[in-house]
Amino acid sequence: MNLVFLGPPGAGKGTVAQKIADHYDIPHISTGDLFRGEIKAQSSLGKKVESILKSGELVPDDLTIDLVKNRLVKDDARNGFIMDGFPRTTAQADKLLEITSIDYVINFIIPDESVIERLSGRRTCKNCGNMHHIQFMPPLKEGICDVCKGELLTRDDDRPEAISNRLQVYKNQTQPLIAYFQDKNLIKDIDAEPAPETVLERVKQVLEA
Repeated sequence: MNLVFLGPPGAGKGTVAQKIADHYDIPHISTGDLFRGEIKAQSSLGKKVESILKSGELVPDDLTIDLVKNRLVKDDARNGFIMDGFPRTTAQADKLLEITSIDYVINFIIPDESVIERLSGRRTCKNCGNMHHIQFMPPLKEGICDVCKGELLTRDDDRPEAISNRLQVYKNQTQPLIAYFQDKNLIKDIDAEPAPETVLERVKQVLEA
């Protein structure tokens, strides 16, 4: 089962992707993880990626596709995969479909205001990085990390104005991609607003229909 997961930041697709990956025993693949893995291994591709990222440039499509291609031939992807965060453009989607088939594109849909509520409520410990949420997972003591007692802070990218900007970038980037996959009858829309357990069951229903 070859899957692509699409969704804005805060939609919870990463959480659901990992649970689906565990359930079907297929890898959850993100390009960020691929980049970090190749850099850590100091492979020839990894060295190229590291050099590009250090220069502040974006990794070009051809190099990203090479990384994806190398990942998909590994044994654990023989029965399928979940691609998360890739493709981001129709050009990347074209390349992906040249090297593999896709069974479903799961499109996680959630209102902007719900994303802002989810992300702006996050508080991150400045010492250990542990994360709380003022509504969904509040600390035992306000402003203090449960794990190490460090100070909890709001990250700059979790401020409402930054979240709104990230959402707009996602929409501008992804709308053509959604239309692309709709034309190929691959899109399955999922309401991502309920609790993760509910969203997970809905994705399973789609996959097992």
